[in-house]
Amino acid sequence: MDFYELLGVGRSASQDDIKKSYRRLARELHPDANPNDAAAESRFKQVAEAYEVLSDPQKRARYDRFGSSGSSSASGFGDPFGTTGLGDLFDAFFNAGARADTGPKRGVDLEVVARLTLEEAVSGIEKQVSVRTAVACDTCQATGARPGSDVARCDGCGGTGQIRQVRHSILGQMVSTSTCPRCAGEGVQIASPCHDCAGEGRRVEEQTYNVDIPAGVGEGSTLRLTGRGAVGPRGGGAGDLYVHLQVEPHPIFVRDGDDLQAPLHVAMTQAALGANVEFNAIDGRVNIDIPSGVQTGKRYRIRDKGVPRLRGRGRGDLLLTVVVDTPTDLSVEQEELLRLLAKERQEEVKEPGEEGFLGRIKSRFS
Repeated sequence: MDFYELLGVGRSASQDDIKKSYRRLARELHPDANPNDAAAESRFKQVAEAYEVLSDPQKRARYDRFGSSGSSSASGFGDPFGTTGLGDLFDAFFNAGARADTGPKRGVDLEVVARLTLEEAVSGIEKQVSVRTAVACDTCQATGARPGSDVARCDGCGGTGQIRQVRHSILGQMVSTSTCPRCAGEGVQIASPCHDCAGEGRRVEEQTYNVDIPAGVGEGSTLRLTGRGAVGPRGGGAGDLYVHLQVEPHPIFVRDGDDLQAPLHVAMTQAALGANVEFNAIDGRVNIDIPSGVQTGKRYRIRDKGVPRLRGRGRGDLLLTVVVDTPTDLSVEQEELLRLLAKERQEEVKEPGEEGFLGRIKSRFS
């Protein structure tokens, strides 16, 4: 399975070309657009897997070099202990963790918050996030040494990053390993540090990344961008960037899982006589048939007009609760018509002016 062929792009395709092709294919193959089509669903998953790899520069480079098997070189043949030898296998059992401290250190993970509107969370969006992070120093090519100077092997550990001590006991020789204090486990020493990064091989800058936020994410969701954290000192690998999502409150809709809830305002005359009203849903308009005599509190469920399910196909529902609005700005003619209606229905209402000054005096003596 060739990831480039799956996305329909060449091996020299730019990130923009890969992204455009993925979005086109995702729309065509999405389960919502192909219900009960197992083949389309299977290809949709394959396309998503291909994009996950090719959209990440580090993963793409590893794929271009090693294929879908990644950087693993194990084949079941050759040296059963790899290239490290039996001595390192012994260390793995009796001195576990010591080797993890050698070589360039991995950079730290970083966190950032991305704020979304409810519409963006429902539809999905590409969002930019900015973070101050450590990046490789271009001046010294991340070595930490001034251009033209060399990085020397550490005299304290001979470049291994470890100090081995042999102790004699009644059980024989005991070998212990510790991180070299002179080079902090990196195995190198820098006699002439780079002026731009003070020998760190990295410097702090503000970086901006584009984050593909899938449709259906919710408040508190976290996305991980592999290799987008701070780089380690002097050629150390990069940590990861964790993007925490915050969804802003909406003036109309309230989210309940994959469902959306909202009030459906209906005029008094529409509630009494019935009507076909239009409601602006989160991603389009829907028509609601209101029967005559509907009351406040009546609930309507509109299928598949809620939030796309993040892990699964389909969407939630839109739940509308009727709110009958009583008019407050009647004209003289409208008030007269309502009084005639009340008289016809033999319903007692206040006389004109009872809400004013004379009405308050009358109520005081009644």
